[in-house]
Amino acid sequence: MNGLAIILALVFSPVAALSAYLITYAEYRKHFPEDPGRARKLALSFALSTMVFFALLIILAFLVIDKWLPK
Repeated sequence: MNGLAIILALVFSPVAALSAYLITYAEYRKHFPEDPGRARKLALSFALSTMVFFALLIILAFLVIDKWLPK
């Protein structure tokens, strides 16, 4: 079960991070049209935060499910 959690975290965390990057980059480009580097840097920061958050969330969810649900 833990192997499945790691596989899901490795697959879906980058997808969530890519989505977060694209959305925040598009929004920051609207707010900072003169400085695309700043928009890129802020969007990358959000993307990395999203990837870490979702990876931890998936792994913790599998640990909780594995511990408290009957097998």
